[in-house]
Amino acid sequence: MDTLLLSVCILCLTTMGMIFLLKKISQPYLIAYIIAGILLGPYVLKVFTNINEIEVIGEIGILLLMFFLGMEINIPNHHSLIIKPMIAQGCKILLSLGFAFLLGRFINLDFKSMVLIAVLFTFNSTAVVSEFLRKDNMLSQGFGIMILNILIIQDLLLAPVLTLLKAWKGEGFNMLNMILPVLFCIAIFFIFKKIRNSQEIRMPKFFKSIENDHDLQVFTGLFICLGFGLLAEFIGLSSALGSFIAGVMVGRIKTFNWLEHSLIPFKVFFITIFFVSVGLRLDLSYFYDNYNIVLLGTFVVLVSNSIMSAFIFRLLKYDWKNSWYGGALLAQTGEFGILALSIAYKTDIIPYDLYKAGLCITCLSLLLSTVWITVFKSITKKRFSFSD
Repeated sequence: MDTLLLSVCILCLTTMGMIFLLKKISQPYLIAYIIAGILLGPYVLKVFTNINEIEVIGEIGILLLMFFLGMEINIPNHHSLIIKPMIAQGCKILLSLGFAFLLGRFINLDFKSMVLIAVLFTFNSTAVVSEFLRKDNMLSQGFGIMILNILIIQDLLLAPVLTLLKAWKGEGFNMLNMILPVLFCIAIFFIFKKIRNSQEIRMPKFFKSIENDHDLQVFTGLFICLGFGLLAEFIGLSSALGSFIAGVMVGRIKTFNWLEHSLIPFKVFFITIFFVSVGLRLDLSYFYDNYNIVLLGTFVVLVSNSIMSAFIFRLLKYDWKNSWYGGALLAQTGEFGILALSIAYKTDIIPYDLYKAGLCITCLSLLLSTVWITVFKSITKKRFSFSD
């Protein structure tokens, strides 16, 4: 118990110090969490050594984050806010595949490794992007909603990606694993269509009795958020998508107005743990020995993702300011990339060096993406006039 308390106290103290520092230079707190993870991880101070356990706890933060996003966002009425994200993500997949195969041919990678690199380019970090969208009040704007819908489409793509990795492992193809997610998405589409124009969803009287009971509020809210995440994962989709769907429906129920105040501290804590777990994964010894490859790879990821996404947004008739800012938002590789790398390495799809390099590049891209976005935002403000 003393060891656990000491570790948590050191984490809180380190995070507080980093936050005070970043506050003075007007940088997002996400950087503080990742740096705290690097400092306290198994390669520096060794306060935390069991990365997997901390990562599992941090995943709850992603579920809570998506839950709150669902509560805040309005269900799109315009078809363009649904069709455009699908076109944008489709173009990004094609460009990512093309870029990954060119890169793979240049450095002599096999076919499976090339596909995995394309997967890393395809997925972005929901946590990083959504924090910037909220901070810039873009969740109520068409362009912000469109970017958030791209992230949701990426969550939907997790099912076929995991199915592909399992097939490569030799588990075989299961048609049910493909049919269930599709049926679930169709059902959710019709539910959203039904509640889109509803002012309020009526609930049983039991839920009204919760309004004055804080303990019941906390556990009811957590059950709804985590329960939908569990259901989505059971079906074959990402748990984050399930929590988002729960948030959209709960946001339409006035009886649950208390929910945000009850769960916001949990969201802050678990999101912090998630980004700490990202920092823990950055192997400093490998980075020191291969810093040239890792830094070059991170630079290539940030630049190529930014350019690809910016030109896709421009093709969709957004102005250059929004396009470049949107490209910067979607520059990093995301948390699903870490999952794909781990599965690929454990199933002998990729060698150890590619696994370590991919992890370092992913972690570093997450760490640097906040600075990257801030710099792009500053540049575009000076060079382009805004129009939504």
